[in-house]
Formats: sequence, structure tokens, C-alpha cells
Amino acid sequence: MTDPWNHVFMRRAFLVAAMSGVVCGVIGCYVVLRGMAFIGDTVAHAVFPGVSIAFVFQFNLVLGGAVAGLLTAVLVAVFSQNRRLKEDTVIGVLFAAAFGLGIVILSSTAGYSGSLESFLFGQILGISDGDVANVLVVGCVLLAVTLAMSGRLVAVSLDRETARAAGLPVFWLDLALYAMVTVAIVISLQAVGNILVLALLITPAACARLLTDRLGVMMVLAPVIGAAASFLGLYLSFAFNLAAGGLIVLVATAFFLLSWLFAPRHGLLRRARHRSDEVRRAQAEEGGVVEAT
Repeated sequence: MTDPWNHVFMRRAFLVAAMSGVVCGVIGCYVVLRGMAFIGDTVAHAVFPGVSIAFVFQFNLVLGGAVAGLLTAVLVAVFSQNRRLKEDTVIGVLFAAAFGLGIVILSSTAGYSGSLESFLFGQILGISDGDVANVLVVGCVLLAVTLAMSGRLVAVSLDRETARAAGLPVFWLDLALYAMVTVAIVISLQAVGNILVLALLITPAACARLLTDRLGVMMVLAPVIGAAASFLGLYLSFAFNLAAGGLIVLVATAFFLLSWLFAPRHGLLRRARHRSDEVRRAQAEEGGVVEAT
């Protein structure tokens, strides 16, 4: 259990994975409540051209990805105002365009294949002290901003029309949430990569949604599950010499399956037991009526 901590690269990986799991868990709660998993996938692909440009010109990857993701988020919000186009249509168009642009930009550099693989599947075991510091600082700032805006974000997530009637700036809150999703995804890219980052954003929050009906508890459970999946995935990666990002996602998926089966109120087994109890109760009532007759 302690052997991985003897290696500097593993200590860095644990710190980045834990922060990524916590941040994605918190932001993912709003994404799940809004039913907007597709926007998370779009932003994950939208940051790709920004990261590619940053890689080509040798400047900060987080900054490049954040700028590209925010630009795409603004375009989604603006284009979606046209009533002839639904939000998912706009997302689909920008989804493909952003990823295509990223591949074209990256293919213009030497070492294209290796760079593409690290962006797509993560490189958590190869991060530097500077990367760790960036993730920790940005993650803490994002969590503080999210806490400050939590009430308004929840109101818009649960009922947009009521929030609009109450005078809340729904459009700007949408942009703020898109921006938060973008930053959460960018700081998690090194942990699980561009393809798998959506799972870290959605799966822990989906687990928490199954386990509780209380929003406050959900906001605590989701980051705990995200961090736990990241830690356990890294331990398995170290023990069996397998891809860290893929194992983190598989562990999170295992948590989701366990929640789906054993959740105390909404789990499959609990619902099956509830239906069985109702059948027995109905049969008992029918038997009592027959006996009385």
C-alpha cells in the first residue's frame, strides 16, 4: 500500500488525480442535474484544438485548452438562441469541428502520433511539479467560485423558467457553468485524457445521484467517489502496469454499477424488493377479502 508513495512521479499523480476527481465530482453534479452530459463531451473535445495550439507554440497547455473551451461554450450559448436550431444540434456541429481542428493542428508537428496519444489517453505518470501546482491552484479557485455561485446554479439547473421569472440571469449563468465545465475538464486532461475525461465528470455525480435525494449530500458524495476512483485506479495501474487513465474510469464505472444495484432507495435490488413486498401485500389483502366473503 505504501510502495507507490516512494516514487516522486506517483506522488504527483496521486495529487493531480485526487484534485481532478474532486473538481469533476462537484462540477459534474450540476451537469447531471441539468441533463447536459453532451455539453461536457463537447467541451472535452473543444479544448483539444487549444491544447494542440499551445503544444505547437510551446506555451501553457491549460491556458490554451481553457481559451478554446470557453470560446466554444460561448458559441454554443449564442447559436442556441436561434429557435430554428436546438442546443444538441449546435453542440453536434461544434463537437466535430473542434476535434477535427485539433487533429489537423497537431498533425502539423513532429512526433504527431506520440503527442496525440498523450492528449487522448492522458499522461498522469509524466507530469511535472509545475503541472501539479497549476492543477491544485486552479482547482481550489474553481471550487471557491462554484461554492459562491452554488445557489443560483442549482436554481437554473432545476427549473430554468422559474429561475428566469425570479430575475436570475439565466444566459450568463449558463455561460458560467460552461466555463466551469471547461476548466474542470482542462485540469483533468492529464489524468485521464481527452477521450475519457467525460467519465470523470459524469460518473461520480451519477453515482451520488443514485445514492441520495439530498443535493447537499450529493455534492459531498460525488467528489469523494471521484477522488476514490482516481486513487484506486492509480494503485491498480501501479500494481499491474496498465493504463492509469483507463483504470480510473473503469473503477468509477464499477462504483456506478454498485450504486445502480445497491443504492438504498433507488438501487435495482431495493426496487425489486419493494415490488415484491407490494405483490405480497396485495395477495394478503386479496386473501383477507376472500376469507371474509
